[in-house]
Amino acid sequence: MTERYVIAIDQGTTSTRCIVFDRRGQLVSLAQQEHKQYFPRPGWVEHDAAEIWRNVERLAPQALSRAGITTDQVAAVGIANQRETTVLWDRRTGAPVGRAVVWQDTRTDTLVSTLLAAPGAEQVQHRSGLPLATYFSGPRLTWILDHTPGLRERAERGEVLFGTMETWLIWNLTGGLHVTDVTNASRTMLLDVRTLRWSAEACDFFGVPMAMLPEVRPSVGVFGTATAAFPGVRIGAALGDQQAALFGQTCFTPGEAKCTYGTGSFLLLNTGTELVRSTHGLLSTVAYQIAGEPAQYALEGSIAITGSLVQWFRDQLELITSAPEIETLARTVSDNGGCYIVPAFSGLYAPHWRSEARGVIVGLTSYITKGHLARAVLEATAWQTREVVDAMNADSGLALTTLKVDGGMTADNLLMQFIADVLDVPVVRPLASETVSLGAAYAAGLAVGHWPGLGDLRRNWHRAAQWMPAMDPGGRDREYDNWRRAVERTFDWIKPA
Repeated sequence: MTERYVIAIDQGTTSTRCIVFDRRGQLVSLAQQEHKQYFPRPGWVEHDAAEIWRNVERLAPQALSRAGITTDQVAAVGIANQRETTVLWDRRTGAPVGRAVVWQDTRTDTLVSTLLAAPGAEQVQHRSGLPLATYFSGPRLTWILDHTPGLRERAERGEVLFGTMETWLIWNLTGGLHVTDVTNASRTMLLDVRTLRWSAEACDFFGVPMAMLPEVRPSVGVFGTATAAFPGVRIGAALGDQQAALFGQTCFTPGEAKCTYGTGSFLLLNTGTELVRSTHGLLSTVAYQIAGEPAQYALEGSIAITGSLVQWFRDQLELITSAPEIETLARTVSDNGGCYIVPAFSGLYAPHWRSEARGVIVGLTSYITKGHLARAVLEATAWQTREVVDAMNADSGLALTTLKVDGGMTADNLLMQFIADVLDVPVVRPLASETVSLGAAYAAGLAVGHWPGLGDLRRNWHRAAQWMPAMDPGGRDREYDNWRRAVERTFDWIKPA
């Protein structure tokens, strides 16, 4: 019998990848292409959606060729994507209307302040599970409609379509299917997180014509058949990247949690079919939905800047020449020397949600070396994780006992040990490092029967590394207090115009 495979399209913030997985969940081949980042003004971040689609077309045959297979051997394709990034395009031509506005973009800060004072603002979080913030797609969509002459009228006539990146890719893969999944839809602020339908009240509040919205589908289920890139192959799943990582880490039981350490970092706790409403600055979001079954929910703590802080340390300060060097540099000192870096480059996300905050370095003295700064960079990721875990424990009524981790930063052993120390729980990394892509592949394969059930996916999970906490409790408390005081220094930096 011919071996069958599943392919994941992992459309991320800095690159797109096509990865082939076998039935055991092992990576067979990978093709990757970076795309250009546009920063036209301070706080603005944009992508060229057309470039990203061209990259998918280019990567598809590379991934197949490197695996030594043809599309006949592909059971399904699954998509994982950067979530809140907003794309608009012409229904007739398929051409994007301007550049995609990326999830990191903060141009909507003034708009969000205005919306917070508008009638009906108090209903936004209850309806969507999300706080009114620059992070999400809804305000971004409003901003684009308000700042592009004639666009709102075209959208009202149904001539202009909206989507996040998976919607854009499915549209191009299928030749015109306009759909999204519940996880990505739940990041727009336009979805009623309980009914999983677009909310007319939300669309009215944000001034978004419902004619431009895609059809909402379950995450795991056949969306359609590809006519481009992987012609003839069924598209079996679409999930936001962090929900895909939760799926790839096989966190299918309430109480199981994972954190993905990439450009930003995202901690998700499975809460089952119960929508837990946060009172501690977390997001109540959809974890995934298998077709024909109730949606599974999650609490999420979103941290804007973690891996990108290392990139800033490398590219802007030029204190290292490659990201892995930061661990070596940080190990030249035994502690941070009293220095703390809070990377509020585009405000602070969970659990603070302070869009006016900006980054600070505090505790500088003549004693501080670049080694101390390197250590402070790594420790910033750990302390931000601690803030989110504290909020998650408070909201869920549970105490986190183990944290599953994935993403590029997990290769840094010093960082992983420090995270275990500040959380005071074991930190576990799986053998499969590409959990975002693997989650998309698992979901797609599940949709077409390539894997019979969730138990089969659990049996594929194997531990590669574990870090146990070893920090003195008194030292942990003192350092955490210093960190929190450093965070307070970032508040109220940007004053309203």
